[in-house]
Amino acid sequence: MTEPTTRCGYIALIGAPNAGKSTLLNRLVGAKISIVTPKVQTTRSRVLGIAVEGTPATGGAQFIFVDTPGIFEPKRRLDRAMVAAAWTGAEDADLVVLLVDAARGYDRETHAIVDRLKAAGRRVILVLNKVDLMRAEKLLPLTAKFAEEGIFDPVFMISSIKGSGVEDLQRHLSKSLPEGPWLFPEDQLTDMPLRLLAAEITREQVFLRLYQELPYASTVETEAWEEFKDGSVKITQTIYVERQSQKAIVLGDQGQQIKKIGAAARAEIEKFLERRAHLFLFVKVREEWMEDKERYEAIRLDYTE
Repeated sequence: MTEPTTRCGYIALIGAPNAGKSTLLNRLVGAKISIVTPKVQTTRSRVLGIAVEGTPATGGAQFIFVDTPGIFEPKRRLDRAMVAAAWTGAEDADLVVLLVDAARGYDRETHAIVDRLKAAGRRVILVLNKVDLMRAEKLLPLTAKFAEEGIFDPVFMISSIKGSGVEDLQRHLSKSLPEGPWLFPEDQLTDMPLRLLAAEITREQVFLRLYQELPYASTVETEAWEEFKDGSVKITQTIYVERQSQKAIVLGDQGQQIKKIGAAARAEIEKFLERRAHLFLFVKVREEWMEDKERYEAIRLDYTE
């Protein structure tokens, strides 16, 4: 009796900032693993999302999606670390999916990504996202322009928010994964520690509520995690900012802003953990935290020179 065939592999989702990688990852996994905001460069480190099709006993596929930071021209140390994480994710992956915001087209940032992929000799799956915002007659010339590069096979047109076209993409990925045993348990959704995942959820709420006033000056770390016998958890987190004026923005008038951030973050954390959470937030000023090696280690980024 022949053993059932199983497939498993790493799939890197790369692209320019705000192409929709995190939204696509969450849809493919079926759970919110990567935070999503309207602000570009929200994702700072590689995020692993795991999905399965079938079972190891009957034959099936395990997809290990790697959501990477948006690739752009880096200016600061944090930028360089984020871009390096994205390219490491692409280099280590079995399959590479280039996600492109169809409405933005073949812009300069995407062109630079394609040039590097060509230089590396990679074959790439092209995904044109947000096609629901485009007129059909504009999509064919855009597809043809990418086809001229000679590295894309095949091309998918999707809307990661609405889900259209995503099933076709997943079917192709399932057939394209290398044969091999599954690398993670069937019910595991990510390799991200819960402390880091909770910190990312809070950072998402900071971004959503303050991204116009507090662009990239903040980061969040989980300082303590205490489990209780009733199944609930107490989480203590610190929001780091660079200046005293930014601390005042996060706190808000009479502490109202941080209360709103905490309430929204706690609800999202409870939804993911499927249990009660007690969230305590503090704000600290740490000038030039973007130059602090410990902050990079906390969010699983390499401290680059």
